[in-house]
Amino acid sequence: MARLYLGVDGGQSSTTALIGDDSGRVLGTGSAGPCNHVGAAEGPAKLRRTIMECLGLACAQAGLGVDRIEFDAACFGMSGGPADKERLISELVRAKRLVVTDDAEIALSGAFAGGPGVVTIAGTGSISLGRDELGRRARAGGWGYIFGDEGGAFDIVRQALRAVLRFEEGWGENSDLKHSLLQAVGAANANAALHAFYTADWPRSRVAALAPLVENAATNGDAVAGQILEGAGQNLAKFALSAMKQLWLPGTEARFSYIGGVFRSSRVLASFRAAIMSQSGGGVLAPRFGAAEGALLEAYRGSGISPSLDKLLTS
Repeated sequence: MARLYLGVDGGQSSTTALIGDDSGRVLGTGSAGPCNHVGAAEGPAKLRRTIMECLGLACAQAGLGVDRIEFDAACFGMSGGPADKERLISELVRAKRLVVTDDAEIALSGAFAGGPGVVTIAGTGSISLGRDELGRRARAGGWGYIFGDEGGAFDIVRQALRAVLRFEEGWGENSDLKHSLLQAVGAANANAALHAFYTADWPRSRVAALAPLVENAATNGDAVAGQILEGAGQNLAKFALSAMKQLWLPGTEARFSYIGGVFRSSRVLASFRAAIMSQSGGGVLAPRFGAAEGALLEAYRGSGISPSLDKLLTS
């Protein structure tokens, strides 16, 4: 039988599993819900359920029995870090070599097909991770929503609400964000929206999901919304440049890439790209692969093989 490899991207909004053979051909894929936190009472059960669901779908597509399969190597990249998830995952998945790492690691591997560079992730939160030609790594950001995550979707909405609060208190600019944000929250004013965001009804993911309202307002010419998005791109560029400076000497060109829903905003991406180009001279490239493919590449790497990447692209 062909040796089998598993790559899993466990994110804050969804989880994706890819099964590949030793030639690099993707045999099956499967997606399920988020599995990033296990600290809450229901967390471990949710993680088990999500992993088994996406793995079951991938096995079904590949024509494999999920209960009988053993992987030569498996890599899980988990949002929120691997520390509280590795034991649970090892109980669910049989693999000769199991690596449980964070989502930045697999995003980096996917963006540059395993090569050197700096990737910036901007989804609900934000972080940059770099890896040089010697395999050395450096990170910047990723401090969480209380102390950081500048440029992430949660922070964009936080900045929008701050702008509305400033206007209501008489020391900020007027903005279309007031109407759209309060309508989405179902709040009479910014103070009521603020208090709603502190309740269990508005977890970070739900708050972050309001970020497209800021993009819509900017598209319609709202100056405040435009400034928020431009600032997000600049903050994300600061993370990327910091990671670069930790690894490469001044004057050395590094490659940069990006991943995450925030970069769907043309304003954020343009601001990010402009800041990178003006301060480093390096190129900003669209990611070669996604994070799930990056996890599969890391599984291959752990087994010492480098299959044809074209098969990942065309499968």
